[in-house]
Amino acid sequence: MSTKTCWVITLGIPGMDNQSLGLAEVLGFDIVQKFVEPVAPWKFIPPQLWVPPLSFYGSRTDRFEPPWPDVLIGTGRQTIAASLAVSRSSCGQTFTVRIQDPHIDLKKFDLVVTPEHDQCRGDTVFATRGALHIVTPQRLADAARRDVMKSSGPRLNDLPAPRIAVLVGGNNKYFQLTPVVARDLAGRLRRTVLDSGGSLMLTTSRRTGKEAEAILRDQLSDLPSVIWTGEGENPYLGFLALADHIVTTCDSVSMASEACATGKPVYVFDLPGGSAKFERFHRIMRDAGYTRPFTGALQDGWGKRLDDMSAAAHEVLRRMNAKSQGPSRT
Repeated sequence: MSTKTCWVITLGIPGMDNQSLGLAEVLGFDIVQKFVEPVAPWKFIPPQLWVPPLSFYGSRTDRFEPPWPDVLIGTGRQTIAASLAVSRSSCGQTFTVRIQDPHIDLKKFDLVVTPEHDQCRGDTVFATRGALHIVTPQRLADAARRDVMKSSGPRLNDLPAPRIAVLVGGNNKYFQLTPVVARDLAGRLRRTVLDSGGSLMLTTSRRTGKEAEAILRDQLSDLPSVIWTGEGENPYLGFLALADHIVTTCDSVSMASEACATGKPVYVFDLPGGSAKFERFHRIMRDAGYTRPFTGALQDGWGKRLDDMSAAAHEVLRRMNAKSQGPSRT
C-alpha cells in the first residue's frame, strides 16, 4: 500500500471521472473518490466566483476535511471549485492536478494536463496527444482472459480473424450520424469483412440514435459478428483486447485515444461536420502514426501504442518532487 494519498473528485459522469481515475491508478497512490454534486445556480457560474466554494455543492457531496491528500485530481469545470478549496485549505501542500483546460488562471493548479489540440499553454501545462482514460494493458489482459473463460454467450475469441472492433459514436454539437452516413459505414464494413474473411465486434453509444443503430444492425448482423447496442454486459474492453484492427468514428477524442492505447491499427471514419479543435486532434494523431482514415481496406503490419497515461503520471511525480525541493514551480 502506498504511503501517499490521492483524492479524485468525481461527478458521476464516466467520461469525466475515468480521466481522473485513470491517471490516479497509474500513479499508484491510495485513491479516495470524492463525489461532488453542483447545484443551481452555482453550477452555471464560473467556479472562481464560488465563495466559499464548498457551500454550493448539493447534499450528496462528500465531506472535504483534513487530513488533506498528497495529490488531488479533477476533470471538468464543475470540480474546479473543490480543487481550489482544497488547495487553499491545505496551504498549498496538496499537489493539485487539473485535467482539461480550466479556462481560469492556470497557475492556480500545480499541473494542468490537457490534450495538445486544446492549444493550452503555460508553465504548469503538460500536453498529451489524446484524452486520458482507464484502458490499461492490465485491464485489456483481464478482459481477454474473461472472454476465454466465458461459459455462456458468444465468445469473441471464437470469431474468425481478423476481428474488427468498431466503435460507433454519433450526433453531438460538432458531428452528425445520419441514416445516409450509417448506410455508408455499414457498406464499407460489410466489404471489409467479406474481403478479409474476418468478423465484426461493433458497439454503439447513446448518441448513435435508434435509426442509425437499426441500419447498422440490419445490414451487418448476417456477417460473423457481435453487435452490442446496450443490452447486457458491456463488452467494450473485450472488443479492444481481442481486436486485430479497430475502426472508430471521428466524433470522440476519448474513443480514439482508448483505441490507440491498445497499439492495434486504428482507422477513423469521418462524419459530416467538425470543428477546428477536432481537426487538430485527428491531424496530430495521423501525423504521429497512431491512426489512418478508414476507407474499407485493412492494412497489416502497423499500429502504434499511445501511452499518454504513463507520460502524464511521470510528469506529476517529477513536478511533485521539484515542488518538495523548493517553493518554485517548474
